[in-house]
Amino acid sequence: MPPVVLGVTSMSHTLAPRTKAGPSAPNRSNGVVAVLALAGIVVSLMQTLIIPIVPELPRYLDASASNAAWAITATLLAAAVATPVVGRLGDMFGKRRLLLVSIVLLVSGSVVCALSDSLVPMIVGRTLQGLSAAVVPLGISIMRDVLPAERLAGSTALMSASLGVGGALGLPAAAFIADDYDWHTLFWISAVLGAAALALVVLVVPESEERTGGSFDLPGSLGLSTALVSLLLAVSKGGDWGWTSATTLGLLAGAVVVFLAWGWYELRTDQPLVDLRTTARRQVLFTNLASVALGFSMFAMSLVLPQVLQLPEQTGYGLGRSMLAVGLILAPQGLVMMAVSAVSAGITRAKGPKVTLMIGAVVVAAGYGLSLVLMSEVWHIVLVACVIGGGVGFAYGAMPALIMSAVSASETAAANSLNTLMRSMGTSFASALAGVILAQLTTDFGGYPLPSENGFKSVMALGAGAAVLAFLLASFLPRRPAGAERAEASGAQA
Repeated sequence: MPPVVLGVTSMSHTLAPRTKAGPSAPNRSNGVVAVLALAGIVVSLMQTLIIPIVPELPRYLDASASNAAWAITATLLAAAVATPVVGRLGDMFGKRRLLLVSIVLLVSGSVVCALSDSLVPMIVGRTLQGLSAAVVPLGISIMRDVLPAERLAGSTALMSASLGVGGALGLPAAAFIADDYDWHTLFWISAVLGAAALALVVLVVPESEERTGGSFDLPGSLGLSTALVSLLLAVSKGGDWGWTSATTLGLLAGAVVVFLAWGWYELRTDQPLVDLRTTARRQVLFTNLASVALGFSMFAMSLVLPQVLQLPEQTGYGLGRSMLAVGLILAPQGLVMMAVSAVSAGITRAKGPKVTLMIGAVVVAAGYGLSLVLMSEVWHIVLVACVIGGGVGFAYGAMPALIMSAVSASETAAANSLNTLMRSMGTSFASALAGVILAQLTTDFGGYPLPSENGFKSVMALGAGAAVLAFLLASFLPRRPAGAERAEASGAQA
């Protein structure tokens, strides 16, 4: 039978506490939240640890720069494929079980990378690491199933913020390790942290009882994976291959054809990988569209600020800082994301997640606006990064609440995974478009072309525009009454 889809008014039972009542229940809930957030931080660290050694990868792996870039591209493609598939499997066979599988893949990939001295094993290891990308949406879905309803908004906001925290901690730590130790140490650290997270999940996190049942949609999985890989491969490598090359255009055309065929099939199968009818519901659709825009907006900053900090002062706009200094300067951004998660949850409880998302988008746009006039001093960069990070913290904290209030408890992993995928798509589009702009708007520096100040400002202006677009998309979301969540919780406990 097809999956059951419940609306907001019919899902109050899904927000009921799953843990046993008693004095130990709050402590157990705290432990579950802490462990799941740690798992999210570890995944974010995995993605960040490689950044300081990217320029040196060709030398480390005895490969050309274009081939060494596959160590980054492989993770992106693996994450895109794994996120919706693992989410659906989690709904079917147990979210905790798939969370454990994802962390095992992270540890395995980290070990393979740590033992690598050539390109092929590094790509294999980075692919395995990318397959762990569903940890955050799985963690959010577990929280919905096992936590008391009154703790859900704050906990899911914290879980979403774990991505920023991992990046904030990972960049300076990775830069320090890469400067003073063998580069393999980065991956050994990732493996050790992953193993610690795995053990804690086994000991602390309970399995959810929610299941969709049914059979896995293998044709739908293969179709979506093929379309995503074709699209993201064209977007991520188009700059190297040429945007008008036969390879790039062929991949883009193939992605469109496969997406259309996949959508036609998903609408006609009884147990689809992605329930497109649920996805087309206004609340889910506009949340996912806003996620693409915010993913674009967040990554625009990540592309510009580190380069401005590292470019030589002689350019007139670069600040001449080391990679370690860059990490330390940008670290407060992730901490701000964590700090505002509690505020985000409070606004969500009082006014609804739509308002929280719109506030986040406005703050992000304001941060980008500041960058257009404040980007000549280190404290300018810190201020801009913290403002944008705070806005992202608001927005990312609201998205799980919007998604989970529109789907049944047995579909939360798949729905949250799709939302995570939409954010990743936004970052991929930002990378491609910003790369084109920065390659076109250059300045000559000692015979070498460098991105110009106008190029950086153009990318930041695009980031502001994407945040404004997210605000406009969020305005189309249905607004829940301020007391809706409390009413649902009361109904669940009655």
